[in-house]
Amino acid sequence: MAVVLGTAGHIDHGKTSLVRALTGIDCDRLEEEKRRGITIELGFAWVDLPGGERLGIVDVPGHERFVKNMVAGAAGVDFVMLVIAADEGVMPQTREHLEICSLLGIRNGFVALTKTDMVEADWIALVKEDIQRFLQGTFLENAPVFPVSSATGEGLDALRAHILQCAAELPPRRRGDIFRLPVDRVFSMKGHGTVITGTVISGAVNTGEEARFMPPDLPTRARGLQRHGKPVDTVAAGQRCAVNVQGLEVTEIERGFVLARPGELFPSRRWLLRLTCLSSAPRPLRQRVEIHFHHGTRECPARVVFRDRDKLAPGETALAEVRFAEDMVGVFGDHCVLRAYSPLRTVAGGVLVSPLPPELRRKDPELADKLNLLRNLPGLHERACNGKAEERAALTRAVLLLRGRDGADEARLKVLTGLPASALESGLNLLSSKAEALCWDKESRLWISQAAFADLLAACLARAADLHRKDPLKPAFSRNALSAGWSKNLPPRLIQKVLDAALKQGRLAVEGEGLRLAEHKVTLAADQAGLRQKLLEAHKRAGLTPPNAKDVLEELGVSAREAAPVLRLLCEEGALVKVKDGLYYDGAALGGILEQVRHWFADHENLDVGGLKEILGLSRKYLIALLEYMDNERITVRVGDQRRYRGR
Repeated sequence: MAVVLGTAGHIDHGKTSLVRALTGIDCDRLEEEKRRGITIELGFAWVDLPGGERLGIVDVPGHERFVKNMVAGAAGVDFVMLVIAADEGVMPQTREHLEICSLLGIRNGFVALTKTDMVEADWIALVKEDIQRFLQGTFLENAPVFPVSSATGEGLDALRAHILQCAAELPPRRRGDIFRLPVDRVFSMKGHGTVITGTVISGAVNTGEEARFMPPDLPTRARGLQRHGKPVDTVAAGQRCAVNVQGLEVTEIERGFVLARPGELFPSRRWLLRLTCLSSAPRPLRQRVEIHFHHGTRECPARVVFRDRDKLAPGETALAEVRFAEDMVGVFGDHCVLRAYSPLRTVAGGVLVSPLPPELRRKDPELADKLNLLRNLPGLHERACNGKAEERAALTRAVLLLRGRDGADEARLKVLTGLPASALESGLNLLSSKAEALCWDKESRLWISQAAFADLLAACLARAADLHRKDPLKPAFSRNALSAGWSKNLPPRLIQKVLDAALKQGRLAVEGEGLRLAEHKVTLAADQAGLRQKLLEAHKRAGLTPPNAKDVLEELGVSAREAAPVLRLLCEEGALVKVKDGLYYDGAALGGILEQVRHWFADHENLDVGGLKEILGLSRKYLIALLEYMDNERITVRVGDQRRYRGR
């Protein structure tokens, strides 16, 4: 198993000298570092392990001005070597570095007590007692302390043996299968071009694979891979590596970018965290406070917003929204560090609960339910990682509920749950079998919770009921009319899935080319029923020479607005046929006319106004209207002044 050891500790306590004594590698590569005698940038070394594997070592700066570099280096560390000088003991950055390691989720390590050649033996015993008191209540409580001297070599063999033992016995960290390589260094190599280095925190990548730098979404390819100076075909989680990237200049890439596969990470300017204010923080975190936000190797200005309080006191934990000045990419369960602007120091840390959070509006009636779901996600995730499909399904169900009507594809669900693909798949399959989630697009693997789908279905039926209430004489409505309002911003395929479900459940029914509520029946009020009968009788009596609709309505004392729904109903029933505006034929009478026209075309190629007059004996007013009607209905086609029969 590949693991990475990181150093931590105050400036001038001998971290870099100790790494050099253990490995023979000088991590201070910058001219300024050698001139000033302090570590400024991250340094990297390695130790050969039994079996041919190499343990990567990240050496971090100890000066308070370079804590942001320390956080970047510690982000990919599996266990830590806390370095404390025997002649000074515990110092400010000793405390801050240990707090940062704790906030980043590091749970294993030991102490190297350096510079033992500069103090007396009884002083070493006193310093060890002081260190043990300092470590009480931390993840290094009861950790072994190794007195060493980089100058004389005393204690190095025991320390080296312990490091090798830790590397062999360290419990594996949970790592997803989304490939992520946060960039901690970028440079150019002659003959190769742009090279980046970092620690693979999850997943794996092969030589030649397409990749992208996120969040700016810059396309590239892993032209070549190296581990500790040796070319390799694959790098995987827990390994430090260098990647020769294709098609990009050094100036286009920054520390903090994440090398990932296309379509696996999603930028956002809002995250939700389970945030803990350090007990040592000088003051509470106030509502909307501005902070330095550290995630992976990236630092970004941000603002903290609380949903259930105005401040977070030292030692307290709460759900908090963090709003960024730039796009960020993360995965559920990632650890983050917050540092105050003034004084510049670490004040809080958090665990990422949602990298693509739902909207949280104060007036949302479901706000309390959403907040409770979000607070429960870390516990659900813990059980999902240690349990069976039921626990994975419970976590996935909660995430889908939070996604609401938007749902999510499986790539986003991996980011939102932090589950590997196989674990996510088993949870989704179980939810599907229990009808608690629906895959509404099997090609793109798009999912929605059954509760959200049921809400969309209810909204669709409510829309249909509203349309029927407003226009009770219309027997059915188009799919577009039924989808208006509730389907805003939804994909067409999901809208169709809702309509199909309503039809399958018998809640909607097909009526002609439209849809209606299954229980809807057109019923006329007494006055409308009377009007219907009078309009129908007036047109039946007229036969082949129907009256102008306006004249009929004036005779009946009815306005065009009052008559419009009744006329439309008569047309939809086929009792009347609208030939043109204001001219309606009795359905049976028009049927007779069309039958005579068909007989004409049995013996004739063409039909004109004269021919139709010969058939019907009507005035030109009716003849022109009928000819145009037949053209519009695609019974005939006009060629000059003649009509030809389309049926032929």
